[in-house]
Amino acid sequence: MNTNTPLLDFALAAFIGALVGIEREKRKAEQDPSVGGLRTFILIALSGAVAAWLSERASQPWLFLGFGIMVIAVIIIGYYAHAMKDPELPGLTTEVAAILVYLLGGLTMYGFRELSVALAIATSALLAWKEPLKGMVGRLDRDDFYAGLKLLIATFIVLPVLPDNPIDPINAINPHRMWQLVIFISGISLLGYVATRIAGTAAGTALSGLFGGMVSSTAVSLSFARQSRLDEQRPGAIEALAGGLMLSWAVMYIRLLIIAYVANVAFGQALLIPMLTLAVTCALIAGIFLRWRPRPAEAAEARTLTLKNPFSLKAAIRFAVLFTAVTIAIKLVADMWPGAGIYAVAALSGLIDATPITLSMTQFASSEVVIPVAVTAVLLGTAVNNMAKFGLVAGLGAAGLRSRVAVGLLATAVLTAALALAGH
Repeated sequence: MNTNTPLLDFALAAFIGALVGIEREKRKAEQDPSVGGLRTFILIALSGAVAAWLSERASQPWLFLGFGIMVIAVIIIGYYAHAMKDPELPGLTTEVAAILVYLLGGLTMYGFRELSVALAIATSALLAWKEPLKGMVGRLDRDDFYAGLKLLIATFIVLPVLPDNPIDPINAINPHRMWQLVIFISGISLLGYVATRIAGTAAGTALSGLFGGMVSSTAVSLSFARQSRLDEQRPGAIEALAGGLMLSWAVMYIRLLIIAYVANVAFGQALLIPMLTLAVTCALIAGIFLRWRPRPAEAAEARTLTLKNPFSLKAAIRFAVLFTAVTIAIKLVADMWPGAGIYAVAALSGLIDATPITLSMTQFASSEVVIPVAVTAVLLGTAVNNMAKFGLVAGLGAAGLRSRVAVGLLATAVLTAALALAGH
């Protein structure tokens, strides 16, 4: 079958115009009669295709540009005429979409079929998702925007100037590599935070625990522990909070597994079964708490999860310092105490955060530290971190939450010990 015929390209251009035009036609019927509809966008796309075809046939590239200028002029004149009649006319979204459709119609004739269709689909989706996108932006504040900018600065301005080689006598500190990992961790946390904000801070307890675990399972444990004091008398509230908290623990294991896989594939593969086993166990315990809680609480399950934006340069530097300290400690004890010394560092790190020990092990696994020891160190770090989170719940939470989280802690501790022993 000959796929190089101009008829196919013209048909594709018409399809692109229709794809965007259908969405605009719906908008025209529902909100704005002045918006161009299906036929208008098909004609604009075909205009682009014809202009490109003539340019190719006559070997005169300026024809496509010239036709484009005329189309843009017609669009601007039409917008101006409508604006004179209706000063409250919406923005230029439709006009910009029309210009883009003209260009996409031309792209089909120049051989970029897949690209033109992909861009048409993206354009139609952006137009159709106006309200969800505005709602999403509305849930984010200026500080969230600044945090994203800081992450971009850390990635594209700070990272390139850092030396990509060890700078210390024991070859433990590679600034470029360490900052790269800090950015990766911050990016994951920021994505989880944004997801939580988009879902709404008063989302269901389970959803809050799920998204919150991407940011910080410790923050979820602290927030839910405090909430349990307020909701102790509400039927089913404690079970819901315990379920959401255990889901945040499950996400922690998945998060650490992803980090390990990205930084060191061989180490990630070694952690796959232990981390998935622990994550599934936490999820099952959460499911039990959520499934068999008293039903009267279901209608009022929504909770406000207090999470701060996880990215700031100060927080990133603080994490980098902790990560560096753990890395140096691992490097120093790897030769002298290859087992007990590494486990001691892992336990101390876990009191604060399980992420630094995981990252450090990705650096040394299979070189200074054998993989089974590295896996056990990470498992120990997560176990100690769970104990630290339980300490928050025990000190700040209601008795009912303490007893339920204790079940999760005991189950994960026993399973962690079994997995660590099985790995040796």
